[in-house]
Amino acid sequence: MTIKRHGLSIGIERIEDRFFLSLKAIGKLTHEDYKVITPMIDSALEGVKDPKINAIIDGTELEGWEMRAAWDDFRLGLKHGSEFEKIAIVGNKKWQENTAKIGSWFISGEVKYFESEVDALGWLQGG
Repeated sequence: MTIKRHGLSIGIERIEDRFFLSLKAIGKLTHEDYKVITPMIDSALEGVKDPKINAIIDGTELEGWEMRAAWDDFRLGLKHGSEFEKIAIVGNKKWQENTAKIGSWFISGEVKYFESEVDALGWLQGG
């Protein structure tokens, strides 16, 4: 029996108006995954004037998106793109590196691709 896992794990820490968001994407993401995660992000940011977000996205087990989920991801980026200071994307595939470059067009902060989580966290912390 083969089990196909997919989805998003999310962690959100808040210190005053600063947020640290950690996401782990597994498998091929669906619209249903975004129906769960989008309200969580919206709720965490609700009522905060000019939130500042640093994020790490672990895509080492990500296989891609369904078409509608890719649109959901794009809309999420447009909605909150001005709130991100830094996004570190950890991956292991060339298309993920290219996706990070394209994503940087829609985010006001910096987006950088890493193959090492340690390097990504160091960059997020100012190293």
